[in-house]
Amino acid sequence: MSKTSNENSRRSFITNLTKGVVGASMIPAIVTAKDRQRNLEGLIREGQKFSANDQLQIALIGAGGMGTADTNTAITVPGIKLVAVCDLYDGRLADAKKKWGNDISTTRDYKQILERKDIDAVIIATPDHWHKDISVAAMNSGKSVYCEKPMVHDITEGPAVIAARDKNKVVMQVGSQGLSSLGNEKAKQLLKDGAIGKLNYAEGFWARMSPTGAWQYPIPADASPQTVGWDTFVANTNKRPFDATRFFRWRNYRDYGTGVSGDLFVHLFSSLHFVTGSLGPNKIMATGGLRYWKDGREVPDVMLGMFDYPETQVHPAFNLSLRVNFVDGTGGTNYLRMVGSEGSMTVEWDKVTLYRNSEHIDENDPLAKSNAAANGGKEYVYDRKSMSLVPPEKTEYAAAAGYKGAHFDHFYNWSNAIRNKGTVVEDPVFGYHAAAPALLCNDSYFNNKIMQWDPVNLKVINNKA
Repeated sequence: MSKTSNENSRRSFITNLTKGVVGASMIPAIVTAKDRQRNLEGLIREGQKFSANDQLQIALIGAGGMGTADTNTAITVPGIKLVAVCDLYDGRLADAKKKWGNDISTTRDYKQILERKDIDAVIIATPDHWHKDISVAAMNSGKSVYCEKPMVHDITEGPAVIAARDKNKVVMQVGSQGLSSLGNEKAKQLLKDGAIGKLNYAEGFWARMSPTGAWQYPIPADASPQTVGWDTFVANTNKRPFDATRFFRWRNYRDYGTGVSGDLFVHLFSSLHFVTGSLGPNKIMATGGLRYWKDGREVPDVMLGMFDYPETQVHPAFNLSLRVNFVDGTGGTNYLRMVGSEGSMTVEWDKVTLYRNSEHIDENDPLAKSNAAANGGKEYVYDRKSMSLVPPEKTEYAAAAGYKGAHFDHFYNWSNAIRNKGTVVEDPVFGYHAAAPALLCNDSYFNNKIMQWDPVNLKVINNKA
């Protein structure tokens, strides 16, 4: 980002801000024209009707917790109809009919779903180690895809997913739903307008303190080799005897999941990359450990990652710090905070809180220059008043009442792109840019070394321990 354009944006933001109330806490709705239009469209689409012949018919592959949540949201989007469900546990298939109707078909074999000509698109919410294989197969069968994050299980799998999308000309959306949030959109605008000055640091934190939050998911009493398609589950990874704990608590094991980084850091990468326009970091390092949930899992429950983002044409160089704590006695919070030379903002999916310091150094301020000249060329003149404890100016931008949320908008974005041959906010290229540093964070942790990444060419650089 050029110094001139950044300064012009900053001055424009300050001018616009001072026309309103400054120095106090404000809670307006998100007020950009784009945001107002989105809310208007939301009211319009509430009344949309689609004929039976115009329904977008979808199937769910992977009917666990996230797959169920995805489907419950998807079917509230006008024009989407669920017609089939695939899962490897018979209990989930029975529950699917109870939740969504006896008329839906169910199967353990995802290939049966892909062979059906009446299915337009699929939601893929399987464990991570099946994301690439099923996504590629689905697109090769002409289906559009909504795949849960992270898009891939291994750093080497990204190019195949992108190639399948390009070859088949179908729509693929990756499921970090915050990408479609009003909060991220507002933060992107505020950063561009210079609201926090020049970005230099960002941090994200995700905390939990409960068995379910730490992935100790319930194991059904009837789990057995007869009710679970175990051989299919492990078909593309290490073969093992049936293990109900590995099947139902798969996030804890490296063969199937991607740890706290792939589950949670990837959300923060996605939001940060959207807001800044970044392609990703070029230096990645991680530490952490297994501090509490010593239940046989293979991944840490506390993890800290540090990332260097190089300067590009769209943003300055900055550093990122991410943390996940599954042993957090405070009860659990999450946030993304971006810090600049003149303030900071905390980004949530339905709210952005902007803090601006009333005292800051402006190198272009004539008064600052004259003060320096009067002080023998020194940069600062001591001012006792500036030493007082004055809180920063705070502005809260909150979504308007009736906002249906990022999850709904992410699915609406996907279905609209399928209908109109349009684009989505999180295509496989974006999804790979977000997944790669999360996966490399794991590589850094387990291999105890710094990872070097080329975010432009999407390649791992030869790493030395």
